Amino acid sequence: MGEKQTLQKLYSKSERQTEEIAERLAKTLKGTEIIAMFGGLGAGKTAFTRGLARGLGIDDGVSSPTFALVHEYEGRFMLFHFDMYRIGSFDDLYSTGFYDYQGQGIMIIEWSENIEPFLPDKRINVSIRCISDNEREITIEGTEMI
Repeated sequence: MGEKQTLQKLYSKSERQTEEIAERLAKTLKGTEIIAMFGGLGAGKTAFTRGLARGLGIDDGVSSPTFALVHEYEGRFMLFHFDMYRIGSFDDLYSTGFYDYQGQGIMIIEWSENIEPFLPDKRINVSIRCISDNEREITIEGTEMI
């Protein structure tokens, strides 16, 4: 990621706490960030996105775009919610229109591990690791949350 970035580790003991962490992050955003999310199935990526959306003033129900590949939401900024679970190559990624969305709003990308070589260096990384059934370690790299 080039320059030295801020790294924060936060802990959540519930889905609601995960959403609240993301709401706090949303309040620091300027409108064109790319947020690359990493974490296994059931880690809480969609819950994090729900909280981010709420922090951006988006009241629409946020759901995982597994089959649609991208969902668009309008709030304080446009939010583009991607699911890259089934994307495995540059051609697959390009065919989603992914690059057309850059700079148009905030992009939050689930399953970023599948497209990591194609992600821009300037981004926010959010890694969610399951510690137990309810507890998560959330690592945010690339921005400062207060």
